[in-house]
Amino acid sequence: MPRLFFGLEIPEAVKASLLQMKTQVAGARWQSRGQLHLTLAFLGQVEEPQVALACDLARGVTRAPFELNVQGLGCFGSPESPKILWAGVSPEDQLREFQQNLANRLTNNGFTLKNPSFKPHITISRFRPPTGSVASLLESHRNTSFGTMPVKDFVLFESTPGAGGSVYTVLERFVLPTHTD
Repeated sequence: MPRLFFGLEIPEAVKASLLQMKTQVAGARWQSRGQLHLTLAFLGQVEEPQVALACDLARGVTRAPFELNVQGLGCFGSPESPKILWAGVSPEDQLREFQQNLANRLTNNGFTLKNPSFKPHITISRFRPPTGSVASLLESHRNTSFGTMPVKDFVLFESTPGAGGSVYTVLERFVLPTHTD
């Protein structure tokens, strides 16, 4: 069974900026260029026949394209013992509306999301204990701009575990309509 999630791809210029955050922090497993993305809806293991249904539901999402600013760093867990280091995006309201539209279409048709509470972010590092502090990194990059991200489409990714972390493969791309009637 494929392990799937819907997400946004990150433009190369933004990826380059985010990858510059890589520094020596105990326990950090920095994401590679190919691993940087923004998760919208994590489905987990999906039966093969359900993949087509997920794609059909995603095609029904209507939302005019919009733009996000990738700015600032945050973490899940405490800064002294982080679990995940991430970059934030704004404005969150348009992204949350878009994500909720997709999530509702999926959950109303039998899917259970593995990330029911949506916190818009781009993971740049995961941590294994013992972890070092990221407090100074958070402080020095609180308002750092990593660039803009046009949201003109979203994708269905397959996540395959690998030695260097998960490998993400785009299964299908869903283009947002330029106008909604």
